[in-house]
Amino acid sequence: MEPRLKSLITNEINPSLKEKFGYKNMYMGPRIEKIVLNMGLGLDGNDTKILTSCMEDLANLTGQKPVITKFRKSIANFKTRKNTNSGLKVTLRKNKMYEFIDRLVNIALPRIKDFRGLSSNGFDKFGNYTFGIKEQIIFPEVNFDKIDKVRGLDITIVIKSINRKHSYELLKKLNFPFNESRGN
Repeated sequence: MEPRLKSLITNEINPSLKEKFGYKNMYMGPRIEKIVLNMGLGLDGNDTKILTSCMEDLANLTGQKPVITKFRKSIANFKTRKNTNSGLKVTLRKNKMYEFIDRLVNIALPRIKDFRGLSSNGFDKFGNYTFGIKEQIIFPEVNFDKIDKVRGLDITIVIKSINRKHSYELLKKLNFPFNESRGN
């Protein structure tokens, strides 16, 4: 079954963006390629109990098993050793990606305490959008009783588009709550 957000994009959002920006066809418009979730653990990455609990949490909220990332080099000031665990990463594509965006925008982001909107400064020059979440407990899939420590997430939405403005308009049509006071 096709996710609700995917059909909304193909039937309503893409035609309106085509009309607004004057694309020759539907495929010139911005589209979401993938979503990358990253949870940095730092020194806690060496503890197998913490690592497995974080893996379970990330697997519950994404629907697929995370990959363990490793440090590339040893840095004494950060107390890191080469090839030790540094964090977890999940890459979502296709239907899981659309379902995650739907849950993120409609359920998780409104649950953030004192939320004033996402910054519109998170776009890079290619049109990809990156933002961070300070607490993973905003997702309803995470069991609050089993959490030993509140951890953050970095979420990168990789968008294939011409520039930042087109990516911003796509996310705006998907009801991303941007903070309008800063401007684009």
